[in-house]
Amino acid sequence: MAARLPDAPWAVLSSKPARLFIVLSGLFVTNAMIAEFVGVKIFALEDTLGLPPFDWRLFGQSGSLSFTAGVMLWPIVFIMTDVINEYFGVRGVRLISWLAVGFISYAFLFAYLAIGLVPAGWWVTVGSVRGVPDMQAAFASIFGQGLWTIGGSVTAFLIGQLIDVAIFHRIRRATGERFVWLRATGSTAVSQLVDSFVVLYIAFVLGPQHWPTGLFLAVGTVNYCYKMLMAVVLIPLLYIGRRLIHAYLGAATAERLREHAAGPAGTDGDQA
Repeated sequence: MAARLPDAPWAVLSSKPARLFIVLSGLFVTNAMIAEFVGVKIFALEDTLGLPPFDWRLFGQSGSLSFTAGVMLWPIVFIMTDVINEYFGVRGVRLISWLAVGFISYAFLFAYLAIGLVPAGWWVTVGSVRGVPDMQAAFASIFGQGLWTIGGSVTAFLIGQLIDVAIFHRIRRATGERFVWLRATGSTAVSQLVDSFVVLYIAFVLGPQHWPTGLFLAVGTVNYCYKMLMAVVLIPLLYIGRRLIHAYLGAATAERLREHAAGPAGTDGDQA
């Protein structure tokens, strides 16, 4: 039987779990979208931290620790995934993952439309005094990421999310409510292993650059090691988030959400 809607539609927002899901979803989608757009910038980790070059050597390749600026935000997305998974289950994570993919695609569509607009003549050179002689070229370079890169990133993100949620619940069923850190880190370890290599394979192996196998494996391994390091470093944020949620919802409501997320209704079924 279909659930009865409240008499006043806005009464839905009086529910603390509903408000919590809206806030968590907003943070998740916002972080994912910003990570996609700032990812066009590549930065040197050693120089940023004032460290000597690491000079890694893998699969016949060598290089420094250079990452996209998106790595500042993707670890937050991993944490948000685990928090939403904990309280809203597989269906909650799937919903926000598809929403994120849809909104990111929508944002890139309008970025490309904006690039196609004919620029005002005076605006093209307005940045010359700041060292930007062609604002249209700069705008197109920043917002006009290649379709292979966008496709690889979005595809890898979605596959990684679906794997993450499945592994998270497998570990949860095996360990019960203990070892929160284990299901969070374990699910990230598997999902990001896939994510790190899928995005590079689509964007740079299948794409026009045609990276050699050694470079593909080396860069993917370095990226994966960085993501796992950050996943471990950020474990305290997961526990802080749980404390804040329990304080907001109250212990009884928080536990009911977690039990529902862990059970059949939180995975495949519908709430009655």
